[in-house]
Amino acid sequence: MQMTNTKQVESSSSTTRKNVDITANLRIGAVYEKSITVCREMTVAHYYSHLPEVYATPMMILLMEATAAEGAERLLPEGWITVGAHVDVKHLAPTPAGLTVTARAELLAVEGSALLFAVEAYDGVEKIGEGTHMRAIVHMEDFEAQVQAKGLSCRRR
Repeated sequence: MQMTNTKQVESSSSTTRKNVDITANLRIGAVYEKSITVCREMTVAHYYSHLPEVYATPMMILLMEATAAEGAERLLPEGWITVGAHVDVKHLAPTPAGLTVTARAELLAVEGSALLFAVEAYDGVEKIGEGTHMRAIVHMEDFEAQVQAKGLSCRRR
């Protein structure tokens, strides 16, 4: 069952308040894909020269996160974004530089402002990663204000 999250927000077209269902356009089962070609800068060898030139696990996870984020965010009202909240991913096989990796993110659940995705990555030869990823829907201005406040508190220490 899809749950919705209605929040009171400032309308960008006027100064009046209105209810916006931030998840209205999201559909359980929607699938998003994104592809990249692995270059040396995305390999473990770029960071640790003594290791093999294979696609780094953090880069694979970044592609999975970006796929989920871009897919969901294009369906959110203006001013809303998603941020990563949890990742549980296995890196299953190595991928050398030069191959194209495609990430796939399927929306499994919407609960409040939380979005749960099944994520996978393929390199044209085999599945190289799989798992789940959770993103949280936040209002960009509120999120930026929170980050700025945190930055100010750190500078005061």
